[in-house]
Amino acid sequence: MQDEKAFDLAIIGAGVVGLATAYKYQLKYPKHTIAIFEKEAHLGAHQTGRNSGVIHSGIYYKPGSYKALTCTNGRKQLVAFAQEHGVKHDVCGKIIVATHADEIPQLDKIYQRGIENGIEGIELIGPEAIKAIEPFVEGVQAIRVAVTGIIDYVGFCEKLMQQVAKINPESKLFLNTKVTHSTAQGLQTSKGFYKTTKKVFCAGLQSDRMAKKDGAKADMAIVGFRGDYYELTPAGHHKVKHLIYPVPDPEFPFLGVHFTRMTDGSVECGPNAVFSFKREGYSKTAFSWRDTWEALTYRGTWKLFFKHPAKGLDEYKRAFSKRLFLKALQKIIPSLTMEDIQPVRSGVRAQALNPKGELVDDFKIVKKEEAIHVLNAPSPAATASLAIADEILKKAGL
Repeated sequence: MQDEKAFDLAIIGAGVVGLATAYKYQLKYPKHTIAIFEKEAHLGAHQTGRNSGVIHSGIYYKPGSYKALTCTNGRKQLVAFAQEHGVKHDVCGKIIVATHADEIPQLDKIYQRGIENGIEGIELIGPEAIKAIEPFVEGVQAIRVAVTGIIDYVGFCEKLMQQVAKINPESKLFLNTKVTHSTAQGLQTSKGFYKTTKKVFCAGLQSDRMAKKDGAKADMAIVGFRGDYYELTPAGHHKVKHLIYPVPDPEFPFLGVHFTRMTDGSVECGPNAVFSFKREGYSKTAFSWRDTWEALTYRGTWKLFFKHPAKGLDEYKRAFSKRLFLKALQKIIPSLTMEDIQPVRSGVRAQALNPKGELVDDFKIVKKEEAIHVLNAPSPAATASLAIADEILKKAGL
């Protein structure tokens, strides 16, 4: 009789990348058993369930990069899976808006990158076309991206897990189970030891720590950036119909505050991006001595701060000021008022940072013997998850 604690593959982390990998592996090896370990009480508890819920097109990313290739491929797989399995989604399209003439050169660069990345149906549009799509937006030019959409990523995770269990009922999900140590023979967890020779670590905000526990060389550290979201109140809800993004600042590694229509019908605005004093801290006052000490004693953190001091300070001010947050939103929709927005939630982005203070721009996946470590998988990893899973299995030789 097989040991009930022996599995063919272990996956650490039941976020979207971990579950997509489990699904792809189970499709390929239906008779193999998988153990999925999640330290929280439910699926997608951190980045997966706290992002903007966007199906990204792949327009922003450097041609030939992991992000560009997996986002475009993953988007198509994601939409097909959602259609087949009834995951709530809507390919509603978005516009990237230049509000001033000096933003047009950067908008043109994004458009050309979209052409290089093979994004279907993108087009440059002028003020009249912008108004036809989003009547309350004030812009001089925009890119219309028809293939962008919205999706319930936690619902997607639940469907992935259902499919894994359907293919092989012997594969198991272990919630409230923290992996504390990794050996060649298996994994020590808060609920005992589990035998396995193959492991895939998809630990998100804890990815660098899990790599160290497994003896893998990371050459980076995770630094958390909290993003705060507002939502439109009933008074302001009619002012946004689709997804609306600003032209991103090429000197700052985030896309800027944007408007997102969610699958539940609400409209969210944000996020900003501020240094987080706790990796899994979702309030403005959340604090962890360990997380703060590790981040602020890492030389790459300070080098990043010194590169963007004014921008970082502006982002932090906005985190504590509804008025300043509104001012950023009014660059796109000038008619928004204080009564049109209300705070709703926050998320923390797990961003890999190298010792030079440079954000690791692309996805980072490394192999260490029989283990795979996903060290950097920020946005658009949720969109790209099924394609990232293909890359993980390829890298593992599976």
